[in-house]
Amino acid sequence: MHSLHPVFVPQSVAVVGASSDPDRIGGRLLRFLIESGFAGAVYPVNRSGAAEIQGLPAFASVSAIPGSIDQAVIVVPEAGVEAALRDSIAKGVRCVLVLTSGFAEIGPEGRAQQDRLAAMCRAAGVRMLGPNSLGLLNVDTRYFATFSTVLYGLQPKPGTISLATQSGAFGSCAYGMATQRGLGLSKIIATGNEADIDVAECIDYLAEDPQTQVICAALESCRDGNRLRAALLKAAAAGKPVLVMKVGRTEAGAAAATTHTGALAGNDAIFDTVFAECGAWRPQSIEEMLDIAYFCTVTGRLPDDAGIGVVTGSGGIGVLMADHASEQGLTLPPLHDDGVAATRALLPFAVAANPLDMTAQVTSVPDGIPRTIEIMLSHVDCGTVIAYLAHMGLAPKRFEATRDRLAELRGQHPGKGIVLVMLSVAEANEGLEAVGIPVFADPSRAVLAVAAAARMADRRRHLWQAAPAPAAPAPADRDPLGDVATEVAAKRVLAAAGIPSLPERLCATADEAVAVAEVMGFPVVAKIASPDIQHKTEIGGVILRIEDAEGLRQAFATLLSRAADRAPRARLQGVLVTPMAGSGIETILGVHVDPTFGPMIMYGAGGTAVELYRDVAFASAPVSSGQARRLLDRVRSTALLRSWRGAPAADEAALVDAICSLSAFAMRHAEAIDSVDINPLLVRRQGVACLDAVITPRRAGEA
Repeated sequence: MHSLHPVFVPQSVAVVGASSDPDRIGGRLLRFLIESGFAGAVYPVNRSGAAEIQGLPAFASVSAIPGSIDQAVIVVPEAGVEAALRDSIAKGVRCVLVLTSGFAEIGPEGRAQQDRLAAMCRAAGVRMLGPNSLGLLNVDTRYFATFSTVLYGLQPKPGTISLATQSGAFGSCAYGMATQRGLGLSKIIATGNEADIDVAECIDYLAEDPQTQVICAALESCRDGNRLRAALLKAAAAGKPVLVMKVGRTEAGAAAATTHTGALAGNDAIFDTVFAECGAWRPQSIEEMLDIAYFCTVTGRLPDDAGIGVVTGSGGIGVLMADHASEQGLTLPPLHDDGVAATRALLPFAVAANPLDMTAQVTSVPDGIPRTIEIMLSHVDCGTVIAYLAHMGLAPKRFEATRDRLAELRGQHPGKGIVLVMLSVAEANEGLEAVGIPVFADPSRAVLAVAAAARMADRRRHLWQAAPAPAAPAPADRDPLGDVATEVAAKRVLAAAGIPSLPERLCATADEAVAVAEVMGFPVVAKIASPDIQHKTEIGGVILRIEDAEGLRQAFATLLSRAADRAPRARLQGVLVTPMAGSGIETILGVHVDPTFGPMIMYGAGGTAVELYRDVAFASAPVSSGQARRLLDRVRSTALLRSWRGAPAADEAALVDAICSLSAFAMRHAEAIDSVDINPLLVRRQGVACLDAVITPRRAGEA
């Protein structure tokens, strides 16, 4: 049995802080438990000594309750929580719900008190939800352990959508909206401060829960990235879509980053990457989350492919859906020739294509709409047919024959989905939903839901798999990072890891630079060398294509002058001289060691404007060659490597090898580095070359 089972499915509950006033927090919670119809035993606890509270026998303490108690729900003021928890643990409860606030969310003192509560629970083997939680609802068992005022006006109906959220307000808003839409719910939990139980563990539980078909979640933060990854992968393996809303899209966390990789990673990009790798989807609004959940619960499946067929009685609506489909990565495969012929035979004035515009003529043809939809199902290579039927669903009696025929088509084409877009009433929708046909009023929202489901299906085919972790080396055998303070040192370390660079020499004088260049052969590049100047181009610290000795002497003097003028406090080590690299495509490779998810590999378009264009993508390390190739496919500028407009193809295999080598380096040194920038990594017709590199070691004392 999962360790969270007694949290969601208790048989007996003590409400510590229960009130006889049904509108106070402790009274409201007790009232909802009574009114919901929960079949288990409920024991009000209040030290006032009252014999009865809201019609139930009351007790002065949990320990005074006869028999065993599965769960205690604590809603006393903050000062009394610790005593209530001790009493509950002494009674032998299996879990506690601490709904009281005033802990880590208010500052260090509250954090210390919260940590004491968590330590008490760990020592006793008791699971704790909260503190500062809004509680939970198990709609299947009618266990409503919450004081949310949503329940004053709405009663969630049973269904297969579950919700796990850190924020109680978010959760009550989401399940309130779901209830108003008529969506059925199974389990809802607000984890609050997450001193013990977090959203990741709730997802893990819901992945096993037979009453849950779709998992919705909302995160503000995550303290255990590996647990979240494992939970998302577990849900994907169980065939359960996970829709995760992650709030906090700002880049404040990356504002102080010194490398391009760190600045581009931020908190948001890494969460997006992990969700995608683990088969989840990130909606942008509660409405979108509920749309996708509705689609998935009604259809009971994800689309087999990302192709759609569009049937419409309005050319404009058809174009609108086609535009949205293209923006969302859906395709509109052509109508086969026999489908074109069948359409013209049925509707001579129709636009026989995809989208298929039936025109108003369809209303004068017997069974015209279902027959047209059947043509699309039979003659377009797609996973879903979306049909816009205007307002037919507002007249359910007139719509009955069409509804019944569509139900037959759904059964005749089990490998394809049908989605209707129309204004309708519940009576019309219910019969369609019962056979797996969702109904949307808004064509744009319908396309967005189908696209999200199709993308989740594709993600399931490429789920992230971590390579087996190697045995930890003995201290004497560990590979130290060494000195990486300068570009020369960083490139030396990376070359040893399998990422090649060009020959180069650090020169202290102009005469030395000229002598080195004459051996290397002109033209050459000169770069200022300083451990304090990471982005040399920002101070004019790089001069390209120096053709002769005199030009190099001038460049040497110019670089020293610019450094002294624009970075007066920088320690200067001289000038780095290296051959011109020749032609190729500039890319960027990087490592960002995320505090939550560990080493992440970045690849994208390189050069000085990398942060302007942001054409980059991330992948969790370790990265296999197959994962590296999929990483390339996620970056638009990768097209430049592949014979763009007749140009010679670059050495993509060498780039994949470099990504895998950098991934191995990142795993080997994850505890010693914060980030790595290789920018640019020049991808040539044969091979790659690291032209500049920055490795940022982890500062002493950093976690």
